[in-house]
Amino acid sequence: MKSAIVIGASSGIGKELAKLLSKNGYRVGLTARRYDLLTSLQQELPHPSVIKKMDVSQASDAMHQLNELINEMQGVELIIISAGIGAINLELDWQKEADTIETNVIGFAAVANAAIRHFTQRGYGHLVGISSLAALRGSDASPAYYASKAFESNYLQGLRKKMAKLHLPITITDVQPGLVDTAMAQGEGLFWVAPVGKAAQQIYGAISKKKEHVYVTKRWRLIAWLIKAMPASLYNKM
Repeated sequence: MKSAIVIGASSGIGKELAKLLSKNGYRVGLTARRYDLLTSLQQELPHPSVIKKMDVSQASDAMHQLNELINEMQGVELIIISAGIGAINLELDWQKEADTIETNVIGFAAVANAAIRHFTQRGYGHLVGISSLAALRGSDASPAYYASKAFESNYLQGLRKKMAKLHLPITITDVQPGLVDTAMAQGEGLFWVAPVGKAAQQIYGAISKKKEHVYVTKRWRLIAWLIKAMPASLYNKM
């Protein structure tokens, strides 16, 4: 049986991906802060699963817990990092900024580091990081969140380059969703908000094809091009 771990499986995209993986014959390891939600999810899955409480904002503990789960599952071939937080922070409240950095930067890098070490020892594997279209430019409304997503995408790119130099068959996929109907979608005037199930299906497709990068849903490729091409003078007025 194929094996995978979803970090941040209690809700949103992570939860839907866990369901898809189990439906497609994977034995799935499920991690999140909310253990009760993991036990509920476990009961929905058609194939065996293993659950472990994990808070990625506690980086050292999270690395240890991930290694424990990998050993308990006797190795895995796919690890998806879907854990993350974000908040509208117009007041620039430092605690919100710090919490975001602690989870999306330090925590993300910690579990990605542990995952790559496992795959390097195993000789192959697939690491998937759920970043965001927010990685493309900065934001006045959520400075730390947008910056943290840029970090995630660049960290994944650095790991991909490292694996290429080692000539190891380790795939690293950077998923950059636009707006998805989860708790992370905040603010007014939202458009092209994708159902979480549709987003998960497209991400699963990208995983199956071992893509290095994907925008979700696909229509957000146009917005990504516009964001990157827009002059700073115009972007700053938005």
